Amino acid sequence: MTVNPEFCKDVDAALERIATHIRRTPVEFSHSMSNSSGCKVLLKLENLQITGSFKARGAVNKMSLLALEHPERIITFSSGNHGSAVAYASKILELDSLIFLPETVSSAKLSKIEQFGAQVHIEGKDSGDTEQAARAYALKHGYPYVSPYNDYDVIAGQGTIAAEVSQQVSGIDAVFIAVGGGGLISGIGGYLKQMHPSVQIVACSPENSAAMHYSLEAGTIIDIDHLETISDGTAGALEENAITYEYCHSVVDQSVLLTEDEIIRSMKEFMNSHQMMIEGSAGVAIAGFSKLQHQFQNKQVLIVVCGANISSEKLIEVLS
Repeated sequence: MTVNPEFCKDVDAALERIATHIRRTPVEFSHSMSNSSGCKVLLKLENLQITGSFKARGAVNKMSLLALEHPERIITFSSGNHGSAVAYASKILELDSLIFLPETVSSAKLSKIEQFGAQVHIEGKDSGDTEQAARAYALKHGYPYVSPYNDYDVIAGQGTIAAEVSQQVSGIDAVFIAVGGGGLISGIGGYLKQMHPSVQIVACSPENSAAMHYSLEAGTIIDIDHLETISDGTAGALEENAITYEYCHSVVDQSVLLTEDEIIRSMKEFMNSHQMMIEGSAGVAIAGFSKLQHQFQNKQVLIVVCGANISSEKLIEVLS
């Protein structure tokens, strides 16, 4: 599969559609990471995004389009960040939504969802179970379902990060992106590979839950065992028909696995040196760069710092 040649146009349209509802986040030069690595390190700070995560982009884009159809209710599943994004989009677009969450949802992410007034339903021991329950409920009642990643309009929304970056900086040699279901890397990679074909797209996954990594390795979507990870935002299985698999197969140049110790160490170092809160999934991308920095000496690299929603319990774990 090659990415739809119209994709960049759809991303640009998405950026125009969502511009008044999301933040144009900065790209900042990291002195500490550049000095220690021998690379020129830039940070796309989606941890400063509304709802504390890049997910607001995809949710607002998708739900703005759904709003034109006047749905009675919208159903979604989330491990937390997508739920906050859908709750936010529901509030600003005056839509009714029901958000399915796994039993493992963090207290910080649950609190953020509830502050936007959305209804929540907790079901499932892991993200895969919860996703199935949400889809079954939507199908039974005839409600539209908004996937966190397996949806073209959501992917186009996440791709607006790349559209912004293309306006903010030039000459990027590589981009490091955390991967769960693959919506973020599909959007960013799909856009950048058409606009700047030489850019290297590096997928970063926690080894405790790396469905996309092992699926790409196998050449097809596969089920794997999942262990607990500090990167709860990227944890969980892939849907059998996930369109993100084909996007990732097309745009990902390299995929790297990170241990929990590597992720936590990167989070701690980043928060100490940059005085910014980040969540585990952002730590995955930072750890991925740290592990592969020797490949990009004297190159300009971009790390997508994708979110800041971390519970106090996990923050203590990282800092202790």
